Amino acid sequence: MPRSAVPTPSDAAAMPWARLLPVATTAFALLLSIQPVHLAGYAALAPAFTLMTVYHWTIYRPDLLPPLILFAIGAIQDLISGETPGVTALLLLLTRPILLSVRRHFVGRPFPFVWAGFTLLTGGAMLFFWALQSLLAGQLIEFRSVIFRGVLTVSIFPVASFILGRSQRALMGVS
Repeated sequence: MPRSAVPTPSDAAAMPWARLLPVATTAFALLLSIQPVHLAGYAALAPAFTLMTVYHWTIYRPDLLPPLILFAIGAIQDLISGETPGVTALLLLLTRPILLSVRRHFVGRPFPFVWAGFTLLTGGAMLFFWALQSLLAGQLIEFRSVIFRGVLTVSIFPVASFILGRSQRALMGVS
């Protein structure tokens, strides 16, 4: 029986370019993360798109987003955005083992459960980011923008999760 012209999910997962999807989407998220959203009366905010992709891929395909890639993407994001070098890289590197330790609780769960997990992660990440930036600055930095960035990130997550999930299923099959 001849093979179909449309690749099956198992065929797609075997394609080398499909295995680059986590790195490619995380690199794209880096570019989105440095584009600020302007809200009246507030400093420009940028949602943590990179955190969204790291969350998704660490839960569903951690083998395809290794720590070295996370470090490189975080370091590049810091350099491009003007952040203190290493802060985002450290945040992404710390996120990975935390998620790996609890990923079994998220795989195969309904979206609201996954979203709640992301909300907790984002809260912790934003608090860590604020504390580290305050420590490095030698003074407490404004917390309001960190809260708004966290809320913006959590609010946008369903759309990002949908896009990541659809691309994963289309190119790699269900895993």
